[in-house]
Amino acid sequence: MEDIRKSMERHGIPGRDLYELPTSEKRFPDGCHYRIEISGVERPSTLEALIDEMEKRNVPVHRLISMVMGSTLLSDDELENFAKMARAAKLEVIVTPGPRTAWDLGGQIRTPEGAVSGMRFRGSDNLAYVIADINRTIEFGFRGFLIVDEGLLWLLSQMRKAGDIPKDVVFKVSIFAGHANPAGAKVLEMLGADTFNPVADLTVPMLAAMRKAINIPIDVHVYLFDSWGGFNRFWETPEITRVAAPCYYKIEPGPSVGSLYKPWVSPDHLAFLAREKVKQAEIIISIIEKNYPEAKLSKVGAKDLAVPKPT
Repeated sequence: MEDIRKSMERHGIPGRDLYELPTSEKRFPDGCHYRIEISGVERPSTLEALIDEMEKRNVPVHRLISMVMGSTLLSDDELENFAKMARAAKLEVIVTPGPRTAWDLGGQIRTPEGAVSGMRFRGSDNLAYVIADINRTIEFGFRGFLIVDEGLLWLLSQMRKAGDIPKDVVFKVSIFAGHANPAGAKVLEMLGADTFNPVADLTVPMLAAMRKAINIPIDVHVYLFDSWGGFNRFWETPEITRVAAPCYYKIEPGPSVGSLYKPWVSPDHLAFLAREKVKQAEIIISIIEKNYPEAKLSKVGAKDLAVPKPT
């Protein structure tokens, strides 16, 4: 085992989870340790409620995971209004392009055993469709996209290098990609990921080992759907901040992805949840400030954020 661990270390991968929990010396470009990410900002009305709650509570939110039902389902007017509102509020928007595997005609992913194969795009046509949806939202000024497929990530990264996609576009790898160790995280970084959401049930030593292996931000679920385990890790955030910085704290409560992010879910319900998530962000920030006061929280609109650029 010792020989294996030394070999792993020679390739930049920790040979064991870091139970000594070393303090991370890595930071965001603005020198800060952590930021706040809120998921499920599906419509302009949801965004409007979130911005209003941010202002009422004076809570900085940095990144939105938006249109989880698929940006295909928003009209041109909705996309335009969303981009303009986010730009004015200096919020990074990570668009969830569609159509995706769960809506494809293939049925394997929807079977109990097929689900373990992961969410990957089937065939070249579906790759072309999702890239078309990305291009559509780029035209409205969006600059961040949620990616679940490593092949698509590599292709989009190559297109970005070639100038087929604007250089300032960023790619966030989703929890649905299912990565859970430092080697997987390293692969995503090498393929062009700008930020990365591992599975949610990793221990703090596991996150510390992942941080040692990569430089991109780690996006940590600290509140997660009941169908995924219903985790609430608010009180772990001071220690996670210390060992995993730079990191985003991702807030996504609810019964399940499938029941919440659908076009027929009430806009009023989505707006209520957006306000609740801002309140939960306020609680998380308070816990970190009291228990790890050295940690710095980025201000709203940090220069490296992928804020929309509508024309």
